[in-house]
Amino acid sequence: MRKMVTIESIEEVLPIPGADAIQKARIRGWWCVVKKDEFKSGDLCCFFEVDSFLPIVSQFEFLAKGSKPKKMIVDGAEKEGYRLKTVILRGQVSQGLALPVSVFPQVQGFEVGADITSLLDVFKYEAPIPACLSGELKGAFPAYVPKTDEEHIQNLLPWLDDYRGQHFYSTVKIDGSSMTSSRYHGEFDVCSHEWSLKESEKNTFWRMAHKYDLRNRLPDGYAIQGECAGEGISDNRHKLKGQDLFVFYVFDIDKFKFLELEDMEHFCSQIGFKTVPIHDRDIILDHTLESLLKLSDGPCPLNPTLPREGLVYCLKGSERKISFKVISNEYLIRYGL
Repeated sequence: MRKMVTIESIEEVLPIPGADAIQKARIRGWWCVVKKDEFKSGDLCCFFEVDSFLPIVSQFEFLAKGSKPKKMIVDGAEKEGYRLKTVILRGQVSQGLALPVSVFPQVQGFEVGADITSLLDVFKYEAPIPACLSGELKGAFPAYVPKTDEEHIQNLLPWLDDYRGQHFYSTVKIDGSSMTSSRYHGEFDVCSHEWSLKESEKNTFWRMAHKYDLRNRLPDGYAIQGECAGEGISDNRHKLKGQDLFVFYVFDIDKFKFLELEDMEHFCSQIGFKTVPIHDRDIILDHTLESLLKLSDGPCPLNPTLPREGLVYCLKGSERKISFKVISNEYLIRYGL
């Protein structure tokens, strides 16, 4: 589960040109705007990642000036709170929120890296699920298939040194909803990000399964994972007609490993599946965070008139999946995310 709030150390604090009351602070790979002189390098803070859903309490009252509270279903009940989004303040991109540890008495004494999400009653914001993606639960997500969960490169900065000089491939991230389908020992599953769903023509995931005849065409012992995108999904920011499935991983269940890029493409072409667009088949990782963020900007191959959401990088030739995502700030700012 993603850690939405952690104790972190302020890496550096720099001025923002033309700004007298605010500065920018770097936490891991994220830059966020803070009050002037509130922090100095080395100070501890409570760092709230983008997409945090914050409770309506006095420590967050200042957020009410910029946006109205949102509603989200939490444990079956409707809850009001503030959603953290990417914003631009005095020309500076701000992603996340840093507050002094002293603001929250319940987290005193915690060390750097401590997950304090539940202590502060914070959740990951989840937009309301459209009817086409909701469905009746069949059961748990299959235990023999890893869930899809790419981490932001801003949270993995040491990797830029650990894997420097190694070969990766990159794919275009499609803004939609993650789907997994598997067939193993005769058991066929169609899953959302968290659950296996009962068969229903009202559900987009199952409509994709029917469209590509996955029950019959997916070989036993394999799972495919992809992005469902199009009308009615994630505001259809790519402006696609209809709905479609774009495969980004094929998983060999018996070997418990993901297929290499070329093998995945061959697998999909033999069966008739579409894959996500390939951005670079062989890229040597020798980048700074800033250069990766710059590369993430650009047109979406599915609709070149619109920006892409970002890129996903995967290490080539590895026995285990080493991957990360780089989300385009251009995309986040354009769509208010």
